[in-house]
Amino acid sequence: MAFSKTLVFTMIFTVFAMVKPSEAALDAHYYDRSCPVAEKIILDTVRNATLYDPKVPARLLRMFFHDCFIRGCDASILLDSTRSNQAEKDGPPNISVRSFYVIEEAKTKLEKVCPRTVSCADVIAIAARDVVTLSGGPYWSVLKGRKDGTISRANETVNLPAPTFNVSQLIQSFAARGLSVKDMVTLSGGHTLGFSHCSSFEARLQNFSKFHDIDPSMNFAFAQTLKKKCPRSSNRGKNAGTVLDSTTSVFDNDYYKQILSGKGVFGSDQALLGDYRTKWIVETFARDQKAFFREFAASMVKLGNFGVKETGEVRVKSGFVN
Repeated sequence: MAFSKTLVFTMIFTVFAMVKPSEAALDAHYYDRSCPVAEKIILDTVRNATLYDPKVPARLLRMFFHDCFIRGCDASILLDSTRSNQAEKDGPPNISVRSFYVIEEAKTKLEKVCPRTVSCADVIAIAARDVVTLSGGPYWSVLKGRKDGTISRANETVNLPAPTFNVSQLIQSFAARGLSVKDMVTLSGGHTLGFSHCSSFEARLQNFSKFHDIDPSMNFAFAQTLKKKCPRSSNRGKNAGTVLDSTTSVFDNDYYKQILSGKGVFGSDQALLGDYRTKWIVETFARDQKAFFREFAASMVKLGNFGVKETGEVRVKSGFVN
């Protein structure tokens, strides 16, 4: 299976976090009485989808990141566009997210068992944890009780961190969400699952600067390999691109090892090695997978708390406000 690999050690961490007093109170046991089967329904749906499509884990993890970074973790990324409004899911950075059907399927099943109870925002958060665990990564207790937002605008996706960001830009972007430098480097490790289209990194492969054709921070042989995958030709397929590390279907610390070798795909990935504020964290996680797993679980809980408010609703259908 896409998420099985010999000698992958799945670590289990139970992580709890304090939510700011001004935010809604989240609770790991929020649905224990109102919908005790919620997490099992979501896990089963995610597992089945992953068996049929190995790209599901990366897409659902990216969905969680992108949702939380725009208006907080409120499932605004799921809302469909209308004649008068282009929604987040149709913003350029979210074109590659896809797999919305997995959340829709889980939500439909939940509505049959526990109507108007489990929010879409919580489904996304739980699904993100599940794809990490199914892929060999850590487990953590997801704090629940989020409400679903009613506003979704495609133009707000410009606020997502870009693959061309330098470290200072990354730090600023994550700090605006209450996340530290260490959280930023840790959550960047989510790129251990995934694929990127050529458009996100091909500027590093030719005409990079006045003095360098190829980004000098990139391993030369690796750059040549990427050039072959992204030919400057009108015949290039729309899905041309590359995986983000060498074990793309397994959640592990290979992403950091790739960066140490000059094989970070995005400029924002490789930049982490060239800045004293982040280099030591990359080096730590490259040699200590347990440390990475522990910090990733904690940072995911922290990100999951961002922008969670008491206002909102529990959507009946994931793509539409009630």
